[in-house]
Amino acid sequence: MRVAVSRLTALLLPALLVLAGCSATPGGVGGTEFVRVNGAIPAYPLLPTDADDPHQRRVLDRIFAGLVSYDAAGTSTPEVAESIETVDNRVFRIRLEPGWQFTDGSPVTAHSFVDAWNYGASSTNGQALQAYFAPIEGYEQVSGPEQAAETMSGLQVVDDTEFVVRLKVPNGDFVQRLGFAAFYPLPAVAFEDMAAFGRQPIGNGPYVLAGGASSRGLDLVPNPDYRGNRVPQNRGLRFIPYPDLDAAYRDLLAGKLDVLDTIAPGASATAEEDLDGRMVTGVAAQNQTLNTPLRLKHFGGEEGRLRRLALSTAIDRAGICAQVFGGSRVPAQDFTSASLPGFTPGLADGYLLEYNPKLARHLWVRADAIAPWRGRYTITYNADGDHRAWVEAVAESIRGTLGIDVVTVAVPTFAALRGDVDDRVIDTAFRAGRVADHPSMLAFLEPYVTGAPDNDVDYSNRDFDGALTAAQSAPTPAGSYALGNAAQRILLRDMPVIPLWNHVVTAGHSAAVTDVVIGWNGQPDYERIVRDGRSR
Repeated sequence: MRVAVSRLTALLLPALLVLAGCSATPGGVGGTEFVRVNGAIPAYPLLPTDADDPHQRRVLDRIFAGLVSYDAAGTSTPEVAESIETVDNRVFRIRLEPGWQFTDGSPVTAHSFVDAWNYGASSTNGQALQAYFAPIEGYEQVSGPEQAAETMSGLQVVDDTEFVVRLKVPNGDFVQRLGFAAFYPLPAVAFEDMAAFGRQPIGNGPYVLAGGASSRGLDLVPNPDYRGNRVPQNRGLRFIPYPDLDAAYRDLLAGKLDVLDTIAPGASATAEEDLDGRMVTGVAAQNQTLNTPLRLKHFGGEEGRLRRLALSTAIDRAGICAQVFGGSRVPAQDFTSASLPGFTPGLADGYLLEYNPKLARHLWVRADAIAPWRGRYTITYNADGDHRAWVEAVAESIRGTLGIDVVTVAVPTFAALRGDVDDRVIDTAFRAGRVADHPSMLAFLEPYVTGAPDNDVDYSNRDFDGALTAAQSAPTPAGSYALGNAAQRILLRDMPVIPLWNHVVTAGHSAAVTDVVIGWNGQPDYERIVRDGRSR
């Protein structure tokens, strides 16, 4: 029995599944249990353009399908799109594969995308992911406090299965972004009552939300009409909330949880023995950096460049990754992440990210010849994150190598730290990091463009700007990667911020499931997990 899920029937889905011979209870779906995974209950409403919470996106990525999708390696493949054509990386002609529909039976059309994107960009709707539409022509007219237009001029519907996107400037990363949640389509019914829709979203993805969330979890069941690249190999997913990772780990060992996406640090010493070969690791597209505002004394101009290079080579990344993180981090080799398509180890000038005390002291002396060092080097971090140990270790490595006074300062919250950084009132170095929302090297490099919103240290190098523009304009991904690495060489010589390490995710699974793989974003590839040796 195949059930089309309308806004009404979505509320009744658990009962409908029982009538169809299935179950939406923890006991099983179609006679086979859900794959039970850990995950916080997401905030509501569940709207693609308002999903600034990773737990929201984890669910939305299961119940929606975009123009492209990503595999575990971060490779993008057309999904709802039949083709995406461009000759200049500025104007994109997008054709949809016929036959796609939402779970209420309505067709996925060009308007499903264009209307959703205009809704997300509009200032009147206050969507958290509004800025993702900034590259599109006409964004400023719809996004400002005094909205001058209802729709972006850069979006044009040709017919039901085709639309055109015009960007303000060439952007070779644009197609890669189109699998991110902000760019999902919405059915026409969503615009009748967006708040109600957000409580029971109707998607076109591999799973359907089975009822609402409760304290016991949130259930997803396969969408029988899904026709994309991520066909579920299981009979359903149950996201179970836990107060902490230790509690989740105990349930994993007890057989009450099938997949734990992060093994708690306290369990890492025994996990390999406990799980008997059921540990899975993967590098996530998430990095950590040490940032020093270039406006601070001693950190501008050539003196500042030499001091940043000295600091970079004074940090024992490998030792800190092993001793502080127990291997849950790997030393940075560039400004991006080792999990991303196009990542190239062994870049020229990459030695400037390696621990080299002799070189560090030499560079510091060269900087002193320009202006003698006076004062102390202070590193600020937020106390509401697990940062103290590694910040202290970085400080000790710099102190021991360069023989300067290095201190650390904690502020209460991440919000307070970011507020000082954004307002340009912070007068110390500070910890920072970046988490990718789509698998792109260029997204990690864009914050260093002159005047970029995330350019926290106010770095500016026109040669770098031009090199990144060339990478964005490249006609092929391979060409974009090569030109992006050329731009990285400029960053390595300037060291506007100091890359430290990438995150390594260590997950675990029960004996009841197989084919558990950690993807580019550090999350399990949920659709491919098989339970009890049986797929759908």
